[in-house]
Amino acid sequence: MAAEYSVSLAKTIKELGFEPLYLPRDSGEIYINSKEVNRPGLFFSGYDGYFNPDRPHFVGLAEKGYLDSVSPEERDQKISHFMSKRPCLVVITRGLEPMGCMLEKAEEYGVPVVRAMSGTSASMASMISFLGVQLADRITRHGVLVEVSGEGVLILGSSGVGKSETAVELIKRGHRLIADDAVEIRKVSAKSLVGSAPDNIRHFVELRGVGIINVSRTFGTAAVKMTEKIDMVIQLEPWNSEAVYDRMGIEDNYVDIMGVKIPAMVVPVKPGRNLAIIIEVAAVSNRQKRMGYNAAYELMRNLGMEDFEPEAHELDIWKG
Repeated sequence: MAAEYSVSLAKTIKELGFEPLYLPRDSGEIYINSKEVNRPGLFFSGYDGYFNPDRPHFVGLAEKGYLDSVSPEERDQKISHFMSKRPCLVVITRGLEPMGCMLEKAEEYGVPVVRAMSGTSASMASMISFLGVQLADRITRHGVLVEVSGEGVLILGSSGVGKSETAVELIKRGHRLIADDAVEIRKVSAKSLVGSAPDNIRHFVELRGVGIINVSRTFGTAAVKMTEKIDMVIQLEPWNSEAVYDRMGIEDNYVDIMGVKIPAMVVPVKPGRNLAIIIEVAAVSNRQKRMGYNAAYELMRNLGMEDFEPEAHELDIWKG
């Protein structure tokens, strides 16, 4: 069974700029746990099937227009029936005034009501995007997440292999740190993963022999970032002379994270290799591939080998 997450109404109001009209208790004690939203037009018209009180409900011009088209008595009856279902949140859009007995019934049934100044579609889109991140399925993994040339690179590897040192070198070269040691990964859509750091260790890096440093304080706020989409995964591992490493980049390797396929590669570590430069080049190459260019494919065509069939392989680097 998937874990259930929630986000407080206080955070929702702050992030989306809603105006509270009625709150039955402190907004920090009210929670939303559904990614889905709804418009109650059908409910007001008499069809209450599939009504889900866990979803925020948006009331806009269409709903107001319908309620204004019926008698005041019928309007208040419909609003009362709606509020009796106790939706987790009602959002009145376009800066409209509450209709009829809406606030009175909200108080009677303990339903929070807020107002958005933007249009209904824009307000719903903002809410869906916000809830998609806040309530996304998530896991936490040991690793480092950095933004390199606009690409989110998740660096994995055993303890002591050099992940943090590589991250600091990348930061010195103008790139940005998102998370060190623990990376919280959220599945924000069927094709997208976003990584961030737990609040209590955000922007801190451990360097063996040196200790803990605060990257934001040491290198400036331009050296850090709160979140980043994960575009590729790089596994650092000690050099093994008996292992066969990819030298051409013809095969499309990936790792499956929560059902999302992310491009991946294994980079062997040994004295003399500049891992920061290697990761920089890997990030740029990954962007080129996503834009349709692969240097290895071009080389194969130049050599007259145009009928080769590249294959995709899942790398066994995602454990736990």
